[in-house]
Amino acid sequence: MSLKPKVSDRDHIQGNNSADLTIVEYGDYQCPHCGAAHPILKEMMAELGSQIRFVFRNFPLSEMHEYARPAALAAEAAALQGKFWEMHDAIYDNQQILSTRFFMDLAEQLNLDVDQFKSDMQTESLEEKVEGDFESGMMSGVNGTPTFFVNGQKFDGGAEGLVQMLHEN
Repeated sequence: MSLKPKVSDRDHIQGNNSADLTIVEYGDYQCPHCGAAHPILKEMMAELGSQIRFVFRNFPLSEMHEYARPAALAAEAAALQGKFWEMHDAIYDNQQILSTRFFMDLAEQLNLDVDQFKSDMQTESLEEKVEGDFESGMMSGVNGTPTFFVNGQKFDGGAEGLVQMLHEN
């Protein structure tokens, strides 16, 4: 399966935008497997950041994870204030204590305008962004999290396999 749509400026991108290697993760902030992959991906970015472009897309499994969608909305609301990756990391680093109150506390800790953040979390445009990511995952054959794509092709080896593949190349 291939990635649909291709990476664009609508995506959250970290690393080198002109790198030869693009890794896209479809993730759920409350998924334990995504939580386990997070430190591996952080380490990979620290080690190879200039050689790769890393993209995160929301794929909240809302039926199983009560806070998956609110967490995605919190990250998107933080993005509007230029703090997507900070919120993204803080949510994964504290995955076991997710709650609506916790997202507000994080917004404060990240020095966001909390009233704006709270208001943004309710907007239809952020709901549409999260839903758009989810739908792109469905079109790309994502059926669980985390799911990775390497240069547009689905990769089945998980985060550890990803790191192993990168070290071999």
